[in-house]
Amino acid sequence: MSLEEPEPDLPTTEESAVGVTDDGLDYDELADLLGDRLLDREEHVNAEGFVIRPDQVQDVLFDLRDEAGFDHCSCVTAQEYDDRYESIYHLKKYDDPTQELSVVVPSPKDDPHNESANPVYRTADWHEREAYDLVGIEYDDHPDLRRILLPETWQGHPLSQDFDQTEPQVVTLREHANPLQEDHKAENDADTMFVNIGPHHPATHGVLHLKTVLDGEQVADVESDIGYLHRCEEQMCQQSTYRHQIMPYPDRWDYISAGILNEWAYARAAEDLADIEVPEYAQVLRTMSAELCRIAAHLLALGTFALDVYGDFTAIFMYAVQDRERVQNILEDLTGQRLMFNYLRLGGVAWDLPEPREEFFEKTRDLLDDMPERLTEYHNLVTSNEIFQLRCVDTGILPPEEAKSFGATGPVARGSGIDYDLRRDDSYGYYDELDWDVVTEDGCDNYARVLVRMREVEQSARIIEQCVDLLEDWPEEEREIQSNVPRTLRPDPDTEVYKAVEAAKGELGIYMRSDGTDKPARFKIRSPCFSNLQTLPTMSEGEYIPDMIASLGSLDIVLGEVDR
Repeated sequence: MSLEEPEPDLPTTEESAVGVTDDGLDYDELADLLGDRLLDREEHVNAEGFVIRPDQVQDVLFDLRDEAGFDHCSCVTAQEYDDRYESIYHLKKYDDPTQELSVVVPSPKDDPHNESANPVYRTADWHEREAYDLVGIEYDDHPDLRRILLPETWQGHPLSQDFDQTEPQVVTLREHANPLQEDHKAENDADTMFVNIGPHHPATHGVLHLKTVLDGEQVADVESDIGYLHRCEEQMCQQSTYRHQIMPYPDRWDYISAGILNEWAYARAAEDLADIEVPEYAQVLRTMSAELCRIAAHLLALGTFALDVYGDFTAIFMYAVQDRERVQNILEDLTGQRLMFNYLRLGGVAWDLPEPREEFFEKTRDLLDDMPERLTEYHNLVTSNEIFQLRCVDTGILPPEEAKSFGATGPVARGSGIDYDLRRDDSYGYYDELDWDVVTEDGCDNYARVLVRMREVEQSARIIEQCVDLLEDWPEEEREIQSNVPRTLRPDPDTEVYKAVEAAKGELGIYMRSDGTDKPARFKIRSPCFSNLQTLPTMSEGEYIPDMIASLGSLDIVLGEVDR
């Protein structure tokens, strides 16, 4: 039940044919669309970059969204050069993510600011706040430009060139501002109550603080307070070498057994940046191990969600953890680790399957053979449960146009009927050689998002089974696990790339810019959980508190990936 009928903030747009040809994007036609607003054009590895004035951001982005069909702002990257600051809006299309465009907005060194993209893409709200927080760029007309990852009292911007890492930070104790402002009250001046949920509460899936305002028993406003797990992973990667030192870090982002998916995001970007080929055999190993990680992540998502919704610890949660343990045993046999795998290498993988290979195949097939019966049992226990259905059906509604505006991806987007999966739509690895289906549900509610994850486990099992068949028959003399990669990688200066993979939670992307050294000059992580979490107010306002807890659980966030 809602306080009022929701109205979408942005009009639903249909993809136009402007700039589209049979061969993909026509950047010349897109340049003509922008006219004299286009200052310059840059070559990035993944797409062209259009340089525009900082006071024309909204005008340009509206045209690119409404006229050219770029309805997905997947990432916003901010960085500082010696002579300027720069914001890059990485634009894609939900219908075809291979059609990409980077909108580059330079701003002066002495006064770094440009127009906010928030009126065009609501996902820019948090992305621009992060850019302000870490780099120091201000965004005009932003609805709430303040720090998002660091404390309000933090001095300086950690990713700016003049930041002094040795300077102590003193966080002063101060009286908290009154949260019951006028904009948190209902129109009839009903009494409101402010409720803190978290940061130390099991239902927040980590150290997340939800500032919630209730109007009676309904949620009038909710704000996610993040940053408790922020470690400035991007700066850590910028201080590490491409070849050896960065790869262990991705395992720490989404640490729910999804480490190989995280590693693949970095590997894909770095391999494109340095023009590294990956052997076909290694691609099969990557694909199999990544889908094992996806199953492990979805099983834990199911177990914790059932715990959130009706408190079933013994049956659902422990069943899910037990099956996840079987997956982790296989991953441990393959990688030597249960969480921080560090299995992928640039150009391939660290090592081949464990010996004897027959035992590994048998163990994997046993898991796959048991999966249909286990999934049937989960459907009997969970999706057929009357309490579960009452809690999840028609709660946490996320309309597809809202999901697109917030840049939602993964099961959150597919649960709103958005047919978007980078494994198929921007294929990598061995996915395009295998038989599997992209799962979508049209319910747009908490129930649909659970169904998507459970059905995706079936598809992952199909993919793994085909990979095992291939690996069993692969000639021993052709089992090349890694291409010949130079010991030290030094991509050409000012080479830029943004590449993403379909991680367990959605689109996990990496932007990198090289400066000719063996370390990236800029390393930006596009976290799917970061963008997905922005949808929580849309799903929760007007609902009851238990419905908000269910909505949060259905997002399947991991704070290590939200905060990075």
